[in-house]
Amino acid sequence: MAAVVLAAAFGAAFSGAILYSYYEYRLQKTNDRVNTLINTYQKQFESASGDLANQANQAKAQIDSALGPLNALSGTALQNLDKKVAPSLFFVSTLDQNGQASVGTAFAIASDSGQTLLLTSYTTIAAATKKPGPPVTVRQGGSTTTVQVYNWDPGTDLALILLPKGNTPALQPAPESPGPQIGDRLFSVAGIGGLGAEATQGTISDVSASGIQHTAPVGPAFQGGPMVNAEGQVVAVASRGYAPLNFQTDSVWFAPMIRAACSRVLTCPNGTLSGPGAHS
Repeated sequence: MAAVVLAAAFGAAFSGAILYSYYEYRLQKTNDRVNTLINTYQKQFESASGDLANQANQAKAQIDSALGPLNALSGTALQNLDKKVAPSLFFVSTLDQNGQASVGTAFAIASDSGQTLLLTSYTTIAAATKKPGPPVTVRQGGSTTTVQVYNWDPGTDLALILLPKGNTPALQPAPESPGPQIGDRLFSVAGIGGLGAEATQGTISDVSASGIQHTAPVGPAFQGGPMVNAEGQVVAVASRGYAPLNFQTDSVWFAPMIRAACSRVLTCPNGTLSGPGAHS
């Protein structure tokens, strides 16, 4: 009987050892599979992280490349743009219909030895288009001159004024082909500041037959001033009152194309504003 009990106990112990060994084996296999999954995922994660880092670096390089011309127009380059257009700019000062100060900017589009044609915003000089109207003066540097309002068009917010001084450098219009494009960088310039010009930057958000929409801020002193490209060529005329779609916003502005002056306030040779050849 004792032998039977001893044999049974030995068998149970042996079976327990076998079951425990099998359990250890299965546990190890499970751990190995889990570790394999973890290691595989970690490698995939590290690979994905590397791919993402590479893609991020490539994207950054593309953005930096695209922004290169824009970044160049900061600091010294932007000051050079101001200096380039400043000799053609004038700060306009008059009164509105309520007797309050009305200011803006005008810029030379044609000049001979005796007089200069300046383009500006109708909104600035609107009160002076009626008789009797307030005087209109322009200032450049330390010199202030009374000017004559010569022609105007409220619909496009354009006006032509005559400066009784000649030999003023005229700003050149931007080429009509290919013309302004959505996304192009644009600069609205006023005849103020220590350099004689001050620019705000923006981009063109839409182009149509009516003109352009853009994001360059247009303060009161900027209305009537030129909107130029990086080369200082005039694309459009800054306006706070032009609303071809019958609405205005504080973040997106409308501006008539520079060539609109030819059909509204000027008679241009071949219908193109080309500088000294333009006449009223």
